Amino acid sequence: MVASPVTFSISTLNLSPGSHVLIEQVSWDDYEALLEELGGDRRIPRVNYCHETLELMSPLPAHERPHRIISDIVKAFLDAQNRNWEDFGSTTFKKPKKAGLEPDTCFYIDNAPQVRSLFRMDMAIDPPPDLAIESDVTSKTTMEAYQVIGVPEVWIYDNNCLKIHLLQEEGYVETANSLIFPDINIVQIIPKLVQQAFEKGTSQMLRELHLSLTQNS
Repeated sequence: MVASPVTFSISTLNLSPGSHVLIEQVSWDDYEALLEELGGDRRIPRVNYCHETLELMSPLPAHERPHRIISDIVKAFLDAQNRNWEDFGSTTFKKPKKAGLEPDTCFYIDNAPQVRSLFRMDMAIDPPPDLAIESDVTSKTTMEAYQVIGVPEVWIYDNNCLKIHLLQEEGYVETANSLIFPDINIVQIIPKLVQQAFEKGTSQMLRELHLSLTQNS
């Protein structure tokens, strides 16, 4: 659904689960005012903005579980490799006048030491997340926002399939290999582990994963 321009109070919207609305010709100031008005009591779970297009999303309940499970898997891999990480969840990242983005979840890895003590992100001086993870099909608007923010690697999980997108000069390019985990076949392993979590429970899957990683280290 596409609307243009804004002629009503967005904060009064009650989007049903699964809704996805694009509103064009929205100024940066209007976007900032909306975030302020919505505050922490969100009727609209996801709000993204890029090049005067506002994107409102109310994910289905089934949308939430996969990216949370994948987040736990990423932590297990990083811990097994003795690497630092910081989980910034769905923090709002903004490039003023250009883009604002709320990932499903995201990680600082190489840049973890630089951000571990931060509570507010300033994209003028702070680095973007090293990895963002999205569950379900991500819109063109969302990917454009990721490009403006400069996130080098984005994973998109949909229908038991994981796709890796790496940022290049011309935009995001789909690839079979992760820069963060070059020695792990992420596109095959992640869907299998997510399916195991659904079948036997997330905690059991993670216990078995930690055990296998310990034995192979």
